[in-house]
Parts: sequence; structure tokens; C-alpha cells
Amino acid sequence: MENNYSNSKFKELLDKLQQESWQLELLISGFAIFGLFTAIEPLSIARQESVAAESYTKFLFVLASISCLVLIVNLIIHVVLRGLWIGAIGLRYVSGEIDYDSLNYRKRFTNYLKNKVGSFDKYIGNLENYCSILFAVTFLYLFYIISFFIVLLVILLAGNFFIESGIFSEFLGTMLLGFFGMFFLFLCFIVFIDFITQGYLKKKEWTSFLYFPLYKVFSILTLSFLYRPLVYNFLDNKFGRRILFILFPVYLSAFYLSTVSNVRSSFVFRSSISSENYTNSTNYLNTLEKGEFINNAAITSKIIEKPFLVVFIPFVKSIEDAVTDQDISLKKVTDTRGFKSDFFFKKKLQFKDSLQTRYLNAFKKTYALQLDSTPVQTDFLISDLNHQLGFETVLPLKSISEGKHLLKISRFTKPKPKFQKKPKDTIVSEKIITIPFWYYKQ
Repeated sequence: MENNYSNSKFKELLDKLQQESWQLELLISGFAIFGLFTAIEPLSIARQESVAAESYTKFLFVLASISCLVLIVNLIIHVVLRGLWIGAIGLRYVSGEIDYDSLNYRKRFTNYLKNKVGSFDKYIGNLENYCSILFAVTFLYLFYIISFFIVLLVILLAGNFFIESGIFSEFLGTMLLGFFGMFFLFLCFIVFIDFITQGYLKKKEWTSFLYFPLYKVFSILTLSFLYRPLVYNFLDNKFGRRILFILFPVYLSAFYLSTVSNVRSSFVFRSSISSENYTNSTNYLNTLEKGEFINNAAITSKIIEKPFLVVFIPFVKSIEDAVTDQDISLKKVTDTRGFKSDFFFKKKLQFKDSLQTRYLNAFKKTYALQLDSTPVQTDFLISDLNHQLGFETVLPLKSISEGKHLLKISRFTKPKPKFQKKPKDTIVSEKIITIPFWYYKQ
């Protein structure tokens, strides 16, 4: 049946649905909370894997994780308020309205309670309003988060175009990215001002004239055309505007509080990677937990009892760039990196044995390993360790003494683009990681 939006029967149907919507709200909230809680761990694992692989998909997993947390918090508050609302309705069936006179309080308290607490029906009505608006605003803020990450994605794509595409020189690409970034962020700031002022730029004649083209562009860019009716339905209602105005600083405060921690020492603190004075469990293969991935490198364990040491270096995009800088002939091989569809792109064995051997030889020249201060010869092989692609080698330990030792890993690569001019073929050594371990013979 075609819906005639001006038809009185359709309006009656909507009125009936909105009176019974609380049942659907509770049903959706319950299933959503359960599903979101089960999705947190897989999303965390996928995000760690994408971070270890230096993939742009890590931003999608960050977006999904933040969206899950926002939805969980809002929906739990919604379920609690709905439960309170249902309890209040049940109490009203038994007790009816609040009879302040039967409480037998003094007049000053009776008048105060009548003025501040009011009728029980008003309390139930306020709960109903809060529940309905909170349920709707939950998904509205989800769209806001998606819009924010789309803006970040535009800046990332611009960086990929100006710097990593190779169309421009490093200096020119950095300059163009800087100008584009400042201009784009200025436009974003104007849109943000209109957002936090709840449409102030749309109310003045001259500002509305200047802002209108920008509004149309950003409405497409941020996908606001999908949820715009929700926004303006909130803004034309005083109660809805108040909720939107309150929740935004609440989210900012919650985000800030999540970053607060108790610093117990000025010298001893946690780190994300191992160093000369710190051991991190993710840099030892035997202490990796389920879902954890290696970021820079890992060895067998903290305590080595056998006369050899396994070293694993995970594969990331920057490694291939550094390796091809060592062997220019590898740059002539067709670059098939990037997202491909198996429907249109069939995987072929690009690396024949001879070409793959040349790649590994270039990799050995790219990475330098030292035990304490002594350089060691390496013979890396490609390895798939716990579903993480990388390079693996085994170092002999027979000639070293028992006790504490340091494995130092560095890489020869071209310097990152900077404003100062450098020779085109400059290769510098950068420190990757230092991993401490103890060697004791069995």
C-alpha cells in the first residue's frame, strides 16, 4: 500500500506505532547490546592486525570500535531508563498519583515537594521523553562519528595522492598537502562552528549566503543527507536541543577521562616496545597472547636455554619500499600491491624462485642485526607465523657468554620527506628495536 503522508489514517498509524515503540526499543537494545559486546574482541584483534600490517583499514576498525562503545553506553542507559519507566508505570497501577497530604509533612516540605517533584504522571512522561530521545540520538551520534572519520579519510587520501603516489616530488607534494590540509581544515572548522551553535550560520542573511555552498558540499561529504531529518526534528524541539547540547560535552568529558591514568613514577613506566631497559611481552614469541600481533620484531623468549635464537620480523609496506631501494631492478617488477577483487584479479605467482631469492638478498642488506655490539650474519626466509606474514631467521649463540644480552635491529632506508633538500639516493640507518634477553645453557 502506498503511504500518503498527509492522509489522516497514516497519521493515526504513526501515532499508534509511536505509542507502542517502547517494545521495539527494548527488543532492539537487548539484541544490539549482546551483539556489540561480542563484536568488541574480534574488532580489537582485526585492528591490531591492520596496525601491524600498516594498512589503512585500521581506521575503519577504529571507527567500528568507537561506534560500538558509543552504542553500548547509550543503549545500556536507555535500557536502564526504560526499566525505570516500566517500574514507574507498574507502581502507578498499584498506588496511583502521589498523595502528598497523606505523608503528613509540614507545610513547607509539602509545598516544596509539590513544586519540585510534581505529579507522578509528569515524572513518567519525562522518563518516556528521555528514553525515546536517547534511543534516537544514539544512532544520530553514530552518524556523527562516521562523518568525522570520513573527513579524516579525505585528508589521508590527499596525503596518499600528494606524497605516496609519486606524481609530485617529495618537497612539492609536502607543500601541496600542507596547503590543502590547512584549507580543508579551515572549511571543517566553519562547519563545526555551525554544528556546535546549532545552525547559527544559517540564521543571518550574509552568513547563510556564504555558508550555503559549503553546506551542500559537506552534506554529501559527511553523508548528512541520510540523517538530516533526525537532526532538524531534534533542533525544532527545545527538549531535543537540550539533550543534544548536553550529550556532546558528556562524550568529550568521557573521552578525556578515558585517557587519565595514575602516573606512579617519573622514571618507571610502560612502553609499547622492548628497549635496552624494558621488556614487552609482544616482542617474545612464547608470551604472545591470543589476538596479539608483533609490531617491529620478536625473538623466542626472554630466557634462552638453547644455543640458537629465532628472530621474526613482520612484513609491512615500508619494508618492501626499503628493499626495492636496495635492489633497483626489483622496482621494474609490476607492482600489484593494493586492494584487488578476486573476481577480476586472479592471484599469480609473481615471485619465481630466482626473483624471490634476489628479494631476500636485498632484505638481508636492508636489515642489520647485532648481538650486543657484534654484527651477525643472517639468512632470512619468508614465514607465516600465527597468520602473520614476515621474515624469520635463526642466530647461533654458542660463542656468547651466559647472562644478559641485547639484540639490536636496524634498517637502511631512504629518509622520510622533509623540507630540507637531500641527495636523491641518500640511504640512512634507522633503529628499529632493541630486545633484551638472558642466555643460560641447559
